[in-house]
Amino acid sequence: MWDPGTYLRYDDERSRPFYDLLARVDADRPRAVVDLGCGPGTLTATLARRWPHARITGLDSSPEMIDRARTLDTTVGFTVGDVTDWRPAPDVDVLVANAVLQWVPDHPALLRRWAHALPPGGWLAFQVPGNFAGPSHRALREVAEDPRWAATVRPLLREDPVDDPVGYATALTAAGCAVDAWETTYLHRLPAPTDAEHPVLTWLDGTALRPVRAVLDDTALAGFRAALENLLARAYPVRQGQVYFPFRRIFVVARTGDRHKEQQ
Repeated sequence: MWDPGTYLRYDDERSRPFYDLLARVDADRPRAVVDLGCGPGTLTATLARRWPHARITGLDSSPEMIDRARTLDTTVGFTVGDVTDWRPAPDVDVLVANAVLQWVPDHPALLRRWAHALPPGGWLAFQVPGNFAGPSHRALREVAEDPRWAATVRPLLREDPVDDPVGYATALTAAGCAVDAWETTYLHRLPAPTDAEHPVLTWLDGTALRPVRAVLDDTALAGFRAALENLLARAYPVRQGQVYFPFRRIFVVARTGDRHKEQQ
């Protein structure tokens, strides 16, 4: 279960990659725009302001997220659905998938399918976190190896479910797209008050710890989080009342071409 409140604790930091991604989408008057993995919908709602004449839809697999999104004052339509089952309608000119594909096994195949289904001149824009080799995820995997939790938690953790910019660019170029791919490491400066838990632990609560929360009872989860917090505090020390949290992300913006020019 996704918790919209937990996810939105670092809303500013999580929002910036979305805007950086969409800045490279040069669609003028798209007919329809779809945001896959829209979460609580706050970012999706900004698409209606950018493209006021388009039909904007947000889709997410979490009923809790969609319930939250439907409380927004926006013309965007929100629906519960699985991105792996989704198919673009013929008028979808812009497809956005912001920080969702890392949860989807074999998503490169899904990207190729979408690229072939979008109309000529359509836009496919996505970003995924690329920090699975970072200290936060190394700490998470280390704690998961503890015999108290290994059998339950370790199988749930992903080693590195995303590709690099070259891999994504290669796959989508072969699907007939013009591709702009890059990576950015953001340095998030998270406030660290002395009476609160470590901010990187709070960050992980909104994403990477979600599968762990689903399988551990309250007592086991408290022990797991305490062990993880000890490692995170060493990896990300407090400096001048804040924690510096580098976070790598991978961005891809692809535009479909004429079908007869596609490479097989």
